[in-house]
Amino acid sequence: MAGLSPDTPIPVGITLHSVSRMLEIVFDDEAQFTLPCEYLRVFSPSAEVRGHGGPMKTVPGKRDVNIMAIEPIGHYAVKLIFSDGHDSGLFGWDTLYALGRDYATNWQDYLDRLAVAGLSRDAD
Repeated sequence: MAGLSPDTPIPVGITLHSVSRMLEIVFDDEAQFTLPCEYLRVFSPSAEVRGHGGPMKTVPGKRDVNIMAIEPIGHYAVKLIFSDGHDSGLFGWDTLYALGRDYATNWQDYLDRLAVAGLSRDAD
């Protein structure tokens, strides 16, 4: 399987809860994460968010973003199609696991970066 190390947890269930805008992921090691669509959007592994080797960009105005579709990419990732049209990030199993595991720290860092930049989670 391309891009996977032997110890990478594999999702055994991915469920989109559209009304609450949450993505629930259950892994084969029994870890389970319920992640807001906004969080997944602003931490997308795309070049738009991650940049091209530079610092991660702070993406404002995504509070109400939802996931419109989830497309499997081989046996190693999913492509999330967001309601704002963003669809260029491939979320590998290791990335989804790390986003779940590190949610509290990542989210607080994001909120702090928004505050420092004078940006809002709300769309203009």
